[in-house]
This record gives sequence, C-alpha cells and structure tokens, in this order.
Amino acid sequence: MVISEGLIERALGEPVGINAVDPVFGGDINRSYRIELSNGRELFIKTNRKEVYDMFEAERTGLNAISSTDAIKVPNIICSGKTDDGAYLLMDFVKGAGRKKDFWERFGRALSKMHEADASSFVNGGRFGFLSDNYIGSGRQINSPKENWIDFFRECRLIPQIRLADRYFGADEKRRFDRLLSHLDDILCEPEKPSLIHGDLWSGNFIVGDDGDAWLIDPATYVGDPEADIAMTELFGGYDSRFYDSYRESGSLREGYKDRRDLYNIYHMLNHLNLFGGGYLPSVMRILNRYV
Repeated sequence: MVISEGLIERALGEPVGINAVDPVFGGDINRSYRIELSNGRELFIKTNRKEVYDMFEAERTGLNAISSTDAIKVPNIICSGKTDDGAYLLMDFVKGAGRKKDFWERFGRALSKMHEADASSFVNGGRFGFLSDNYIGSGRQINSPKENWIDFFRECRLIPQIRLADRYFGADEKRRFDRLLSHLDDILCEPEKPSLIHGDLWSGNFIVGDDGDAWLIDPATYVGDPEADIAMTELFGGYDSRFYDSYRESGSLREGYKDRRDLYNIYHMLNHLNLFGGGYLPSVMRILNRYV
C-alpha cells in the first residue's frame, strides 16, 4: 500500500509533509512503518490488503476498550481506513523509554486494575463476550454473548478451534475432546465478576511506553475470566516473578489457578495449530492428556 501525504493529511485533517517512511519489523501478519512528519510528529501505520480491513477495525475497538478502563495505556489510535490498494491502521508512534525501577510491579497492578474495571458496557445481551467478533492473531475469534463463562469458553473458544483442527485428530482424540467439553464444569469455575481482558497477552504484546511503563498492543479483547490473561502470560516463558507477585496482591488470582491454567492455554495452542501447522500438535496433546 502506498503511504502518501494525501492519506496522512486526510487522517490528521491538516496539511503536513512526510520526511521519512521506515519499515518496522516484528509482526508476521501486517507490514508496519514509522512515519516522520515535517512538523516533527511521528506516526506508526500498519498496512495490509483491503480484505482484512475489519481486522484493523477490531484492533482499534479492542485498544479503545482497554484505554477506556483508565488502568493501563495503549498507543493513541488516530484512525483506520481503506484506499484503492489496501487497508491501514494509523496511530501515534511509541518511542519508548527505559523501564521504571518498579516496572513489573506497576505492570501487575495496572493489569489487575483493568481486570477489576466494570466491563458491562462491552457486551450486548450477556455477561461474557464482546461488542463484536475479532481476531486472535489472524484467526477469527467468536465473541457471541453468553451468561456463563464456562459456556462461553466451551462454545466460543474451544469448539470452534477443535472443529478447525479436525484433520489433525483421529477418532480417539475426538472422543477425548468430547469428554473434555462435557466436563469443563469439573475443571473451571465461574469468576466472581466478568473482566475486560487483553486476550493474547504473551510477552510480545506489551511494549515499554514513553513513560517507562508497560503499554498493551495487538489485543484480542473480550470480556471473560481474568485468569485466561494470566495463563497466556505464562505460555511462552512467562513474565518476571515481580509481575505475578504484584498481581496476586490484588486478590484477582483465585485459589486453584494453576490447575486451570493449561486448560485456558489449550485454546491458544489449538489456534497456533490451525494457523501454523502440525508442529503445535504435541503441545495440544500434552494438555489434552493432562485433563482427559
């Protein structure tokens, strides 16, 4: 997609020139660039095909929802849009700063505050779900409202991923998944209150912001059990122990979390299986073997 001065001027509503457009590497779905404007402002733009415009809309909705809790920062979104040759999401560029001395403690408290915020305005017609469907990576994530968390996790998280991965499983594996789905009530429990969660909170989806604190990016936002967020932080190596100590001090992590953690993460392993192939099948089966 061509990044032109006309596009930027329309987005900002003011005349401005472009001094430089530099690629930013790190993502595997979109092309990203830092834009240096003639007035000194720096922007960040993600681009892709027009057909995936709704992915950018979903990201904007999720980031704005997180920002509205006034608990933890996200990059400032300017707009999303389409041109003749692509789609884009435009935001302010986050230069970043050195981590504050108590970075991890502050991060834990901020995430807890987000999880404790009133989430009722983010679901229409139920207690769990979201305002619209969105994405987990490039995979579609269903957010149909449900009154109960376990029903939501079964019907909107596990079942769609298991169906997508059908070709990887034989008759025995399918029967075991059926048993797992029918016994979720024996493993999971209903949270005390629904929470707005990031949804994809591995270590690549936070950055150090201009203020030295953790800022969240690339969300798969929905209203669910906050344990699902904490479980995802532990999936690929985990955060610093000070983050977990600080989060636990809030009282948001219930007794027995460790027994439920892997079950929440089988959703992400199934999604990786469906997106990236059979290399993730052993991880899926290890978790299934633990519970069935």
